[in-house]
Amino acid sequence: MAPVPDSRPILVTGGAGFVGANLADRLAAEGRTVIVYDALARAGVERNLAWLTERHGPRIVPVIADIRDRDALARAVREAGAVFHFAAQVAVTTSLTAPRDDMEVNLGGTLNLLEALRARGERGAAVPLLFASTNKVYGGLPDVALTLAGDAYLPEDPSLRERGIGEDRPLDFHTPYGCSKGAADAYVLDYARTYGLPTAVMRMSCIYGPRQMGNEDQGWVAHFLIRALRGEPITLYGDGSQVRDILHVDDCVAAYRAALARIDRVAGRAFNLGGGPANAVSLRGLIAHAGQLLGREIAIESGPWRPGDQRYYVSDPSRAIEALGLERPLSWREGVAQLAGWLGEWVGDTQIAEPLPQRQPEAVL
Repeated sequence: MAPVPDSRPILVTGGAGFVGANLADRLAAEGRTVIVYDALARAGVERNLAWLTERHGPRIVPVIADIRDRDALARAVREAGAVFHFAAQVAVTTSLTAPRDDMEVNLGGTLNLLEALRARGERGAAVPLLFASTNKVYGGLPDVALTLAGDAYLPEDPSLRERGIGEDRPLDFHTPYGCSKGAADAYVLDYARTYGLPTAVMRMSCIYGPRQMGNEDQGWVAHFLIRALRGEPITLYGDGSQVRDILHVDDCVAAYRAALARIDRVAGRAFNLGGGPANAVSLRGLIAHAGQLLGREIAIESGPWRPGDQRYYVSDPSRAIEALGLERPLSWREGVAQLAGWLGEWVGDTQIAEPLPQRQPEAVL
């Protein structure tokens, strides 16, 4: 993919987080200056920021500030040639206990950013914005008839099972998190329609990979592996047969970069971004794979179903693949094995039973 023809810094809000840090690393490696705007509120992300600055030196410009700080955000936007917006409150569980904070960060923070960009646009310098939304905007999908096949819920409709959930699915916000992210998603799209800002939305499924500080509330693939590596039990909320499509962070980063390069063609559009049916796995299926990698059985404990939990969500990524020119994503088994190796070093346990496959260099888009 040709470099973006703009020498101005790129602003990555939430740039010390999991996806943001991986994107910032790729951009800085290409010679871009990256403004990493992050409140460092999530435990462990300061390690990502230290890693970025050690690797790239002055190409990484840290701004330690909250997305709710309008003045700090406006100053950061003033310098930027493009914006990737990842800063968010990311846990459904947290939104249930603190819905106002969730709304102020996810919706209020996004509106702060859009208004700062609109002010830039009024001076003749419209700046592209790529927004990280979520599959939770589609709600719990209660109308999708499912059947339990082994350890996995699957749609009874064979066409849906083959393709996954597309962007034509009606929006249906559940939980305060779903409402705040869904409303922000709508605002981002409307600012393209109403004000002509070059914005696009990525409704992400489950992203996983290196630098993910997974915990019980968010980042479940990494969380499961961390627990397994430490020999600790994994708690499954519900029956564990929930199915998700998972996408390696390298493929996620490639999609965001492609969207920026094609912003003139994709502005005002939303895309489902995930691994698709070929990379769908149940929670129990992933635990079984982790056990094979580690060569030991992993203990499982049970908890109640969580509000708004989808028994089945698999993205139909065909629209993103076509519009953004994406390559086939890394298979989930290979990607999870790679993540287990990275986390094994991080948690001090490198005993992986199966050899770890090496990722081929990313194809030029």
